[in-house]
Amino acid sequence: MTTDSVPRMTSHRPYLLRALAEWIADNGMTPHLLVDATHAGVQVPASAVKEGKVVLNIAERAVVRLQIDNHAVSFTARFGGVSHPVMVPIAAVLAIYARETGQGMALPEDVGPTAGPDDDGDPPSPEAPGPDDAPPPGKRPHLRVVK
Repeated sequence: MTTDSVPRMTSHRPYLLRALAEWIADNGMTPHLLVDATHAGVQVPASAVKEGKVVLNIAERAVVRLQIDNHAVSFTARFGGVSHPVMVPIAAVLAIYARETGQGMALPEDVGPTAGPDDDGDPPSPEAPGPDDAPPPGKRPHLRVVK
């Protein structure tokens, strides 16, 4: 199988993030994001960062103009009584969870080549899995339930 026959897909991470944020809010809980604050493009007040990470409350009552698109999470929120714009690239989001219960998900890494905003149409880098990395015939990928 050649890489030309494999459809290029966008990242699944923003879709998971939106779905989990909605699920948490629909259950009356407070959605929080765990963010790698050292990731390029993260814009949060330095005072909110601890050990390179920041936890952000994205509940409707805590933020203004929340937008979760395919590239970033953005909103305005108050930190220490002062309003700040916040921008978090999707790749910097490590997890989303409900503050009250801790239920949520660590977001998985993207797998395989993806078409993103900086996609230049070049073939995947050598680090990207190629056709030789595919599971052998007869061995199908599977999911397992983790409790």
